[in-house]
Amino acid sequence: MAMGALFIGWGPAVRGREQKALEVFQEALQYYGRLQQEGEVQSFEPVALEPHGGDLAGFLLVKGDADKLARLRASDEFIALNTRAQLIVENFGVSGAFVGDGLQSLFADFGKQAAALT
Repeated sequence: MAMGALFIGWGPAVRGREQKALEVFQEALQYYGRLQQEGEVQSFEPVALEPHGGDLAGFLLVKGDADKLARLRASDEFIALNTRAQLIVENFGVSGAFVGDGLQSLFADFGKQAAALT
């Protein structure tokens, strides 16, 4: 099982939509909690950042099997939740990430490719 992750980041709430932003955040926590109980994701961790002058206010790191995460990203429910988030926070984005054995594999391949190009 190849380990992967999704990095789901967001910026500040759209002014005037702060309460809705909190509602959608709670929806997301419930959604990922359900997916974890169902075995679709291994774990998830929400993180809020201190004000730092940048565009990133927080993120969720969702870990799981890379193939399951790929299927998740194509699901209607995932897309709908992310669309809701895009409407109430700035700088929303989802990016695939490498963790665990997936990270080790990535760096092993990087070393192999780097050696082939020298």
